[in-house]
Amino acid sequence: MTVPDLVPIRHEPDYRTSTIGQWDGGQFFAHVSGVFAGRDGDGRVVRRWYSVLHEFDAAGHHLDSRIRSAGTVADGPGKVPVVEAAQQLMGEWLDSLPGRRFADIAVAPFAVEVDCTLFGLVRECHGEYPDGEEQDDWAEFYPNRLGFSAPWDGSYDT
Repeated sequence: MTVPDLVPIRHEPDYRTSTIGQWDGGQFFAHVSGVFAGRDGDGRVVRRWYSVLHEFDAAGHHLDSRIRSAGTVADGPGKVPVVEAAQQLMGEWLDSLPGRRFADIAVAPFAVEVDCTLFGLVRECHGEYPDGEEQDDWAEFYPNRLGFSAPWDGSYDT
């Protein structure tokens, strides 16, 4: 089954889609994301942490994305201040949305690149088809790696 024009995304409090919903200007998807940036001298994974707010109109079409790095740091206890700074900025952006309410959304695929990193909801082909022709049957939300597929009920795989 091909990717629909609008991909439903279910709001799940206290989980990976807890900061999605609607506001007076349309719909939104906000998150904090740690993107792999290499390894430090001790072999620890280093991540660049981002605050992200994607805005969509009421019909689900992408309007704008606010994406800002809070810093780059190795995994471990030292990352806490950077992650907290990213969460604080995301919270400020969410608080600035008039009429904000957390809820299910349905948005069209889109893509934005920042710092050579893909952010967005991208159509992909994950299946094999008997006629050999590829079909976009999956939508992946980057960089969080949330995968959406049939039955297109708003649930996702990680």
